[in-house]
Amino acid sequence: MIYPVILAGGSGTRLWPMSRELYPKQFLKLNGTSTLLQQTVERLEGLELEEPLLICNEEHRFIAAEQMRQSGHLGHNIILEPVGRNTAPAIALAAMTAAKKNPDAIILVLAADHVVKSTPAFQQAVRNALPLAEQGALVTFGIVPQGPETGYGYIQRGDKKGEKAFQVAQFVEKPNLELAKQYVADGGYYWNSGMFVFKAARYLDELKRLRPDIHAACERAMAEVGADLDFIRVNEQEFSACPAESVDYAVMELTDSAVVVPMDAGWSDVGSWTALWEVADKDEAGNANQGDVISHNSQDNLIFAENALVTTVGVKDLVIVQTKDAVLVADKNDVQSVKDIVQLIRGNARSEHKLHREVYRPWGKYDSIDNGQRYQVKRITVKPGEKLSVQMHHHRAEHWIVVSGTAKVTIGETTQLLTEDQSVYIPLGHIHALENPGKIPLELIEVQSGSYLGEDDIVRFKDVYGRV
Repeated sequence: MIYPVILAGGSGTRLWPMSRELYPKQFLKLNGTSTLLQQTVERLEGLELEEPLLICNEEHRFIAAEQMRQSGHLGHNIILEPVGRNTAPAIALAAMTAAKKNPDAIILVLAADHVVKSTPAFQQAVRNALPLAEQGALVTFGIVPQGPETGYGYIQRGDKKGEKAFQVAQFVEKPNLELAKQYVADGGYYWNSGMFVFKAARYLDELKRLRPDIHAACERAMAEVGADLDFIRVNEQEFSACPAESVDYAVMELTDSAVVVPMDAGWSDVGSWTALWEVADKDEAGNANQGDVISHNSQDNLIFAENALVTTVGVKDLVIVQTKDAVLVADKNDVQSVKDIVQLIRGNARSEHKLHREVYRPWGKYDSIDNGQRYQVKRITVKPGEKLSVQMHHHRAEHWIVVSGTAKVTIGETTQLLTEDQSVYIPLGHIHALENPGKIPLELIEVQSGSYLGEDDIVRFKDVYGRV
């Protein structure tokens, strides 16, 4: 039995303003109609595999669950990391979960935020690796380099291990440009993809031998597993005590069982806006556009327009990203400095680094369309059959106006149904709840007024999503 393990715990800043701490790049539609996470799942179709195990951050659980539901692969298969501890512990949690299901389980470890342009080439590399994993090898996939890339680590191949694989000679840190050119000219080096396949028990044995502290901490964390909707919760205290380490440093660079299988599938880790431009479809002028974009006398640009028209005249080699609450204009050759902008935003006590104007919740989403010193206006969408928590606010009152659908509103002991063009007032301090009993999405406008309008002014009394 082969279990795909999808690592979706990242919360990087290099693709800001599309990527935010609470909505990182694996959940974004960057190069098509599916998100990077959904593309990772779709890439597995045609291989004989079990349902995937997804590992994600606690704060991202409802976004991950919704996207897995949309892909048709949601079913108590999301392992929650209470804190990030890098890839070695994350893979250990998945390996222990898979080994419990089947002692001979093989796990295929993938990242949720990579782009792979050729699914057939990807699947063939997986097929080439599986016999080696069955024999006890710890297999990693080495990407055939397309040029002297300095943003990736490299794997040097050693002796052949069958027709399609090589013993790993060494892992090499990210090189400078001259060294990267030498690696590419040599022909015996691959980009380090961060994808693996091995027996779950074999990985755990090597982790226990090489890093017994990580293995023991993960064992303790898995000794007390709790079920919560479609989530698997590990012991927070024990996992928080686990050392943070990558699988490369903890196991792959130390084991004598590491094998590399070459993969030439149009792979990218989309680690920057420039990397995304390189793998994106482009027009005849080299522009990669998404959204409502008009370009004139412009070339080799990457332009994202989320909800407004973006136009360019006479520009070259730019990254232009427009979202509902931020705009980025950057030189395509200096996109690594985007992380510095994020640090400045964080340092100025702003919120644009953390979340979007539109925020997803397990019951739907809300969009903060306007705000002032003592008011805020939100557009709220509640999915059919879903409900918000029974709650109360200390510092604000709320007006709800139904735009479409049916709202079931409870204020204190009174429950009423509201339809289009009807409204209700929730006074400050009153316990209330909102539910969509209908078959279509409920859309309403919420006007908040009061002395404090933060999201932490919510006292929950009852919640079907376990947030009390």
